[in-house]
Amino acid sequence: MDSALIRLAPSTKTVQCLAGDTVLAALEREGFALPNNCRAGACGECKTKLLAGEVDQGTVLDMALTTEERAEGYRLMCMAKPVTEVVEIEFGSLEAKPKLFPPRDRVLCVVTDAVQRTSTIREVRIRPVGEPLRFWPGQYLLVGDSQAGVSPRPYSIANAPRPDGEMSLLVALVPDGKTSGWLHAGLQVGDRITVGGPYGTFIGDPGTSTPVLCLAAGSGLAPILALTDAALRRGFDKPVTVLFSARSEADVFDQGLTSWWAAKHRRFTFLTTFTGLPAGAEASGSLVGRIPDVLPGLMPDLADHAVYIAGSPEFVDACSEAALGLGAEQGRLHVERYVAALTA
Repeated sequence: MDSALIRLAPSTKTVQCLAGDTVLAALEREGFALPNNCRAGACGECKTKLLAGEVDQGTVLDMALTTEERAEGYRLMCMAKPVTEVVEIEFGSLEAKPKLFPPRDRVLCVVTDAVQRTSTIREVRIRPVGEPLRFWPGQYLLVGDSQAGVSPRPYSIANAPRPDGEMSLLVALVPDGKTSGWLHAGLQVGDRITVGGPYGTFIGDPGTSTPVLCLAAGSGLAPILALTDAALRRGFDKPVTVLFSARSEADVFDQGLTSWWAAKHRRFTFLTTFTGLPAGAEASGSLVGRIPDVLPGLMPDLADHAVYIAGSPEFVDACSEAALGLGAEQGRLHVERYVAALTA
């Protein structure tokens, strides 16, 4: 089959799906924002109900799509390829408005800088040789080197779009991870690499008019920095609070940037909480304990907040539960789960 038609319900809008494309890829090409994270059938973010037609689901993990969900008609769109001429999926509102910029493949970039931020996190700055990538803050790139046998892996862009197109990646070193190991030790300033993107729907809502709370751990700080960068640049006039979880002071990075933001923007606050200190220990100017434990004393009422959470699945789930328990609305809760196996 050369191509298929994807119909979005209830809007009845249609999208052409080329031969070999997944449903997710076809939607992104036309600018539609379907939540996704791993693009490998592992996270479940792109889970969508199939209303008509058939797809080849490919290989997906049971934890991302259970037997019960399959029976109910759900499929993972990042792996689903149409096998009938028309496929209809459940897709949001009557408007189904496009939100995203179509991703580009094999964008040639040069590594302009690389800095070891902590023992396990390296910041890699890249700049496209051609025209800059158009992306929303909070989105990610696929980075790898097929010639060197390094599989593409997703890495969030840690800054808002810049006129020169430069993008910062915060790479966490995963034990025995080939791609993260290459980005830490094999890639050097001046090297040329190709990337793909942008991808993902962990994006800020320009129409937000409520205070914003961002919760992050490890390299999950990357998309939070991008969202914050964009909000502060455009003069967002509501409080923005970033709460970062780290084991110790040695795991905190970008203090210079966040301190500058705090000095320049009186509504911006950056807080850290340490999880690796002994019981009863104190940290000057910082909190001690897991975010779900310290959050009630810090912000007991989140009813009027937009909340953004990025980190490991366990971190995201625990923080989401805490935020909802403090009154956060599900519709204002945005999450990005970092599955270690997908950034290895």
